[in-house]
Amino acid sequence: MSTPRKSPKRPAVRTASAPAGRAVDRPADDEIWPRVTRELADDLAVDALTRDRAGKAPFDEVARLQEAGLPALLTAPGPSRRGAGWRAACAVVREISAADSSVGELLAHHYALSWSSRFFGPAHEAPAPRDPSAPEASGAARRRPLALDVCTAEERWLLAGGVEPPRPATGPGLVLTPAEGSGGWILDGRRAFASGVTVADRLVVGARPGGTGDLLVVLVDPAHPGVFTDAGTDRVGQRLAGAGTVTFDHVPVPPEHVLGVLPHDEHAVAPFTTLAPLALRLLLTQVGLGIAEGALAEARDISRADQAGPASAGGAGGPATADGAAPAGAGDDPYLLLVYGELATAAHAAAAVVERATDALARGLHAEWSLTPEERADISVLVAAAETVTGRAAVHVTTRILELVDGTAGADSRAGGPGFDRFWRNARALTAATRADHRLRDIGDHYLNGTHARLTLLA
Repeated sequence: MSTPRKSPKRPAVRTASAPAGRAVDRPADDEIWPRVTRELADDLAVDALTRDRAGKAPFDEVARLQEAGLPALLTAPGPSRRGAGWRAACAVVREISAADSSVGELLAHHYALSWSSRFFGPAHEAPAPRDPSAPEASGAARRRPLALDVCTAEERWLLAGGVEPPRPATGPGLVLTPAEGSGGWILDGRRAFASGVTVADRLVVGARPGGTGDLLVVLVDPAHPGVFTDAGTDRVGQRLAGAGTVTFDHVPVPPEHVLGVLPHDEHAVAPFTTLAPLALRLLLTQVGLGIAEGALAEARDISRADQAGPASAGGAGGPATADGAAPAGAGDDPYLLLVYGELATAAHAAAAVVERATDALARGLHAEWSLTPEERADISVLVAAAETVTGRAAVHVTTRILELVDGTAGADSRAGGPGFDRFWRNARALTAATRADHRLRDIGDHYLNGTHARLTLLA
């Protein structure tokens, strides 16, 4: 039976994050984030296999993210705060995913959801800046004028959920009914989410008043007694992503926690708003690219160690052949070199397509409400191409690496090796819901006929 989720107390965060309600004092120079990310990725890689095998809720992983300050990275710049951009966020997700793709997926969903009030809120209304000299307000009055990304950084929240409309086959989704006398809403319903719901500090979800009409995007506290979370169990891959099903039973939503609205008529949706699912898809594509690059790097280390092993056993340079030449090691095997060349090329090609899509999306996000439908269509095609190429590369690379290292000394997880099956399982789990044929059809229609993809928020 479902029970309300109770999160264990997390360790104190040792970053520059400020206490709740105060401006976050974060480094102005984005160059610090690659170093912070690299250190965290190295830390996650040490026990990635052990944690994957245990399959516990990722409270420890979230604590490590918070300790590094990464959930607060994607905060829009303002008078009293300095934030990194989407390119930096994509780079962080990619590197973290190379070490542990489940943690990368957690972060990807968090970053996409943190901009919900900007994607779905009123056009051209920037959040009011905080006056450092003004007295501190409390509760909703203090948070109301702020964007969700700023609140997330100040309160040190991890976000989870999903704002896209439910697919018809999954039922009516979440329903809102007016609350008597308060001007707010009552949230009811049940929905499955792919990441983070077992450890989130706040949930961002989309629900329809009365089950029909426009979709409202609302913020919910998962600690409310009416919120029940069932953790996803027996997952093939991405076991630490915190997936689960959430039931909302008469949960109040005050007016200030309504972040925005998605019109039911797709022709009334602004192009900037439709960047929301593209941002999430591209961030998840960064996760897939990280899986491929992480698996490839681990396999290379195993092959190098296997090459050096016999030489070490036979003394300096290893035993010589009859003509005095050094024996051919694993690194001289032409078949091995051919395979690594093939896999490295696949990873490089995916990275090139992903980087082009990342640049295009960053420009579109910078344009905000001045973005045109034509520009949005071009971004959509590039994201679809990146998603397709990277999904295929991740599955191909992780499958070939399983064949490549089979029987290689040091590769067996039972002997302390990295457990290459987890890369393959994670790649499969991440790409299972993506229909490459649909993406390719849209790309072909745009290329041949100049047709724009539908302005839909279905990811």
